[in-house]
Parts: sequence; C-alpha cells; structure tokens
Amino acid sequence: MATMFTRVCSRGLATSAARGSKVAVLGAAGGIGQPMSLLLKQAPAVSQLNLYDIVNTPGVAADLSHINSNAKVKSYQGSEQLDDALKGMDVVLIPAGVPRKPGMTRDDLFNTNASIVQTLAEACARSCPEAILGIIANPVNSTVPITVEAFKKHGVYNPNKIFGVTTLDVVRANCFVAELKGFDADSTLVPVVGGHAGKTIVPLISQSNPKAEFDQETLDALTHRIQFGGDEVVKAKDGAGSATLSMAFAGAKWAFSVLRALAGEAGVVECSYVESTITDAKYFSTPIQFNKDGMEKNLGLPSGITKFEEELIAAAVPELQASIKKGEEFAHK
Repeated sequence: MATMFTRVCSRGLATSAARGSKVAVLGAAGGIGQPMSLLLKQAPAVSQLNLYDIVNTPGVAADLSHINSNAKVKSYQGSEQLDDALKGMDVVLIPAGVPRKPGMTRDDLFNTNASIVQTLAEACARSCPEAILGIIANPVNSTVPITVEAFKKHGVYNPNKIFGVTTLDVVRANCFVAELKGFDADSTLVPVVGGHAGKTIVPLISQSNPKAEFDQETLDALTHRIQFGGDEVVKAKDGAGSATLSMAFAGAKWAFSVLRALAGEAGVVECSYVESTITDAKYFSTPIQFNKDGMEKNLGLPSGITKFEEELIAAAVPELQASIKKGEEFAHK
C-alpha cells in the first residue's frame, strides 16, 4: 500500500535530491510537526533531522530513530537547547504554535503564535542565519513579517532565505480541481497567490495544468472552498484540532522542493509568501524559483489571469497590508 511519503515523492520531490542536508523542525512534537518529521525522516535528501519542542521531543525522536532510513535524528527540548538545535542547519521548518478551534480565524491565534515565532526567529537569526526558513505557524500573513524583523534586528536579513509556506493552499486547489474534473490529482497543478488566510488566498484556476474551465457559479464555490478549506477541517475535527496531516504533507512537499534546489536541481518552483514588490502588499505569495541559495527568482503573476482573478487579488491586498502591519508592529514592541 502506498504511504503518504510515496505519494509525496512519486513526482520526484525527494528521491532526486542528493543526500546531505541538515533540517530542523521547530514544533516537532505537535500535530503538524510529528507527521512532517516522519516524512522528512524517510527523505534520502536529509542526513540529519533535528527535532525541537518545549515538551515530548525525546519520545518523538526515539520513535522516529527506529525507522531504517539514513537521516540521523536528534532531540532538543526546552529553551536552553534551542540554539543547539539550530546550529549548522540548512533548512528550518517552523510549524510551532497552537491550532485553531471551531469559530477561530487564523488571526485569533495571533497573540500566542506571534510570541512563539518571534522567539524562534530570534534563535534562528543567532544560530543559523544562512539557513532557509519555512514559516508554517499561523497567521503566516503576519508571522513572516515578524520573522523578517527579527533577522533585521540582528543584521542578518536575506530576503532570499525567508518564506511563508502556503503550499497547503496549492495542495487543496490541486485536489479540489482534480476531483471536479476527474483529473489525476498527482499531476494537477493550480498556482495559488496572495496570502494564507481566507480571502487573501487567490487560486489562479485559469492557469491550471491541465486546463480546467468552470461556469461562474461553480468557480465561485470552488474558489470559496479553497480559500476556507481550513475551516472545513476545523469544523470536522469538532474541537480536536485543525489541518495537521494535510499541512504536514504540504510542508514536506515544500521542503523537498527546497532540498532538490539545494542539491543543484534547476527550475524548482513552489508558491511561497515572500517580501515582494509584485503588488502594493509588502509581502505576497507567488511562484518562486529556488536554487542552492534560496530564492533565485520571483516569477510574479502569470500572464493571462482573468478579470475575476484580478478582482480577487485586489480584494486580498488590503487584508494583507493590515496583517503585515500587525506583524511588524508586534515585532517592534
């Protein structure tokens, strides 16, 4: 039976990368961190996997260390071990934070998760300023600016190294479009731009590969489902958490692409939330081409997007600007 990892790497997301990258997961004992660490442990591209959390990390690390793959697993727990967990890392993934509950928006998580991300970002700036960072902790629209400000404070900010992981929106778009059209889900690709919350999520269905066309009523419903797919999971889990397994899959997918680029593969592209001049929002997610140094090129918005998609982008920008300002103001307190 195919595992989640088999599906992730069936499109070459992990198997083509050379061995040797060192990856840290901050929040490794959580609902996203554990399954994502499981996927990373199986990746041939990972030589060392450092797991950090404030509790329960030794058990997760011991469990994963019994898997017969080559990645060496190390456990780090508590603030006194945080800097050691980060030294020498090539990639750092940050899913740490509290999950959403029914009725909560991603912004409702702000006060708790903003403090967590700021602490972790400060440690990354101290201990692994050259690492590629993937910020998963919500609200991503604000936590990425918080991370950037922490790096600026330490004088080590490189705009090609810090990314908000919006891949779950792409994964959902791929899945939902494939379901409606009867496409092969593994080979369907729908770029998603903007941000990572509600109406800031803008699926560019006109750019779907294979091409997918819908009447306006279906397109409206599909767009809304992609934008608010997280609410669907939160409601279904009925207080027991938010999207953890699908986010772990998406986070691993993003990480495997980065690892491929680090290994020298050309033309690796993933949509990511970065500091940007593409729109009036200071940060914006677009297709990003990666190389061994991080972002090689921001590919921007594709040509040929529809008026409907232009209107979605126009509606997303003010919300993004407010979330970005909120993150930067928190960082400057």
